Amino acid sequence: MPFREINSKMVEATVVPGQKMFSQRGAMLAYRGEVSFTPNIQGGQGGVMSMIGRRVANEATPLMTVEGNGTVMFGHGGHHIQVINLSGDTLYVEADRLLAFDGALQQGTMFMGSQGGVMGMVRGQVSGQGLFTTTLKGHGAVAVMAHGGVIELPITPGRDVHVDPQAYVAHHGDVRNKLSTALGWREMVGRGSGEGFQLELSGSGAVYVQASEEKL
Repeated sequence: MPFREINSKMVEATVVPGQKMFSQRGAMLAYRGEVSFTPNIQGGQGGVMSMIGRRVANEATPLMTVEGNGTVMFGHGGHHIQVINLSGDTLYVEADRLLAFDGALQQGTMFMGSQGGVMGMVRGQVSGQGLFTTTLKGHGAVAVMAHGGVIELPITPGRDVHVDPQAYVAHHGDVRNKLSTALGWREMVGRGSGEGFQLELSGSGAVYVQASEEKL
C-alpha cells in the first residue's frame, strides 16, 4: 500500500477493500470514500502475545486500524515525514516515530543488545531510544516522522556511516551498528567538540538521518 507525498509534512494513502493499514491515532487529516478508523488495542500486528511484548519493551504506541475503500491523508504535529519502501528487508525504527505503515508488514520488537552487544544497549541509553526498538519486515511502505528534513545515506561494505545518536531516525538492510566514542581529555574538561559519541553503521543498507538533534 504505497504512500503519495503531498508535501514534506503530509502523505496520502490509498485504502482498498480486503487490505488494512495502521496509523498513529489522531494522525488522519482528511479522507475520501468509505473508510473506517478503529482503535487497535494490540498496537499493530502480531496478536496478543506480540502486544504484551511491545508493552513490556515500552515500544507500544497508540495505533488505529484503517480499512475501507478510499484515500486518507496523514500528518502529525507538523513533523516532517519520510516514506520508506521495504522490499523484503527489515526496518529498525522507534515506535513513536511511526506515522503509518502497510498492514502486510510483519511487526516485531528487537532487543538493542542483540545488534551491537553491550554497546548496543549503551547506544540505546545514550540516544534516549531505550533498550528495545520496533522492527517492520516484508514488502510494503512505512511513513516515519522526524524533525526537519530527512536524508537517506546508503551504507555499503567498506564505506561505514557515522551518525549522531540524536539525529538517527531509522535504518534498514543487513546493517550492523555500534556506539563509538571519541572522548578524550578535552571532553573531560569541557573543551571538546560536543561530538563525543557516534553511531557507526556498517554492512549493506541505508540509514535515515534527520536535520536536528532533537527527539520527537
